Amino acid sequence: ARRQRDEENHAGRKAEMSISVMAMGRMKEKPYRQMADEYLKRLSRYGKFEEIELPDLPEPANTSEAIERQIRDKEGEMMLSRLKPSDYVIALTIPGKMHDSPGLSRHLDELLTRGESSIVFVIGGSLGLSPQVVARANFKLSFSLMTFPHQLARVMLLEQLYRAMKIRAGERY
Repeated sequence: ARRQRDEENHAGRKAEMSISVMAMGRMKEKPYRQMADEYLKRLSRYGKFEEIELPDLPEPANTSEAIERQIRDKEGEMMLSRLKPSDYVIALTIPGKMHDSPGLSRHLDELLTRGESSIVFVIGGSLGLSPQVVARANFKLSFSLMTFPHQLARVMLLEQLYRAMKIRAGERY
């Protein structure tokens, strides 16, 4: 009876789980869009996964640091306006903590086990995340010390989420 109850509780958690990837800009290049859609389709069997695409602001050709800061701040305001107080926010930042794939799976499992049912990964635009968004983040995740185009970072994140869900489910990855 206890095992059945544990399985029902686990199934209930799975049904309530929602993981979003919030990013600045639309995926314009077809190969990235196709890869993202494929991973979103694969992820759908593990819970609710969605993308939230926010319009990126045009960046003038000859920008100053002040203009770049204004753009980052405006993009940050858009992101923050879409976040709920109950969201557990994971910001993708170069100086964040690095995980291997099993480590990311364990991290997500810990969050879901303690009741964090709405997890939002945030990816900045070409100028990065605003300091306000980074400050709002509950966790800062780094893929690498290198910088990646935000479309590629989004596909990489979706692939790693798929891998993490397979690991979490005890499936071969």
